[in-house]
Amino acid sequence: MTDITLHNAPQSTCSQRVRYALHAKGLTFDEIKLDLFSGDQLKPEYLAINPNGVVPTMVHDGRVITDSAVILEYLEDVFPDVTPMRPTDPVAAAELRAMMRFVDEVPTPAIRIPSYNLAFLPHFQAMSEEEFQALCDSKPLRREFLMKMGRTGFSEADMNEAMGRLKRGVERMASWLDASGGPWILGADISLVDLSIMPVIVRMADINLDTVWADHPAIGTWLDAIRDTEAYRATYYHGSLLTEKYPHLASLRAERDKADA
Repeated sequence: MTDITLHNAPQSTCSQRVRYALHAKGLTFDEIKLDLFSGDQLKPEYLAINPNGVVPTMVHDGRVITDSAVILEYLEDVFPDVTPMRPTDPVAAAELRAMMRFVDEVPTPAIRIPSYNLAFLPHFQAMSEEEFQALCDSKPLRREFLMKMGRTGFSEADMNEAMGRLKRGVERMASWLDASGGPWILGADISLVDLSIMPVIVRMADINLDTVWADHPAIGTWLDAIRDTEAYRATYYHGSLLTEKYPHLASLRAERDKADA
């Protein structure tokens, strides 16, 4: 019996990648949900298994695996015959890893900027300057990120840069889909690249940034396809989308849907 425990957070995009992989492979796991705004990821017991103080962390048969991209690869190494999502050919596997690296370098960090400004900022604005500084100093991996944001949010220049990176990510994804013929990024079968970029595209749609792929309908078709999978429905349980947690975002979404109707 495989013993898997996933320490994660419902709305964490990196956690969503791993949840999807586990569900897609049909692996049973215990899920420990961390409240990131309560600082669960900075408690001594969690830092003991992940000193970076971020989610997710997977414990498999007593062995600790951190970093979502690493966990995805680990699951392919340990369960290669269960819904394989990485090519066996070394060259094709290398191409997949290069795609994943692009996703992690360009759109994945970029989506954090609008996410924080549009959803999370009120939480930080409610803090005193001293409380906010203490929070920043407690972050092993994200101190500088929070310091740059401050209690007033990321600047217009930061937002423009992030949107530019997201646009490049969408354009690259569209080119991959065009080259493979779809429905997935590598062609007929879903792969780790799809899982890597999935939380970015889902988040963009959730916070009204799906207009970015207006000229790339293949992205919308891909999103519909992944939403139609059982693994998606299990991964995005209620509370996983920002609009399900933050009423002001839900209101903006409702207003847009009404205008589009």
